[in-house]
Amino acid sequence: MIDRKITRGKVLLAEPFMLDSNFKRSVVLMCEHEDDGSLGFILNKSLNMKISELISGFPEIESPVYYGGPVQTDTIHYIHNAGHLLEDSQEIMSGVYWGGDFEKLKALINNQLITKENIRFFVGYSGWSESQLKEEIKLGSWVIADMNFNYLFKDGELDLWSKVMKHKGDVFSVIANVPEQITWN
Repeated sequence: MIDRKITRGKVLLAEPFMLDSNFKRSVVLMCEHEDDGSLGFILNKSLNMKISELISGFPEIESPVYYGGPVQTDTIHYIHNAGHLLEDSQEIMSGVYWGGDFEKLKALINNQLITKENIRFFVGYSGWSESQLKEEIKLGSWVIADMNFNYLFKDGELDLWSKVMKHKGDVFSVIANVPEQITWN
């Protein structure tokens, strides 16, 4: 049965000592959570490249590309705040959209109607099969948090994991200060 605490538009925070290098200290925006599986994108793992380096002939845009997750790393995805301009976009939460007409996206970028402040590109995605994510949460691998529009379009990736943990408050504020390497303590 689907876990109602996890919904489209929430974020998952990796527990502080997760060993999986794909998800260590990651913040994952959930885009789908259904009975048959879940899908999201890691918001804080930049690949230090531009989309025009990955797609030949793509319009110049200074928006960095992020590692979305270990599934289908031969695919490109995009999250944006221009759903009113880009047909076939799926609304994740108010003001945040996933995908849309790719040819129209290129035209909007060429005409500077979409700029780096409006979009993030991802290589691959994070995916979980039926019940897998629910089990990982039961084991304590993930903390569920509310998404803030600024996490995606304003804050950037620097210390995003700590910022989101602190925003949760209580014990999570303490967890946010746990060093990445316990020997640094």
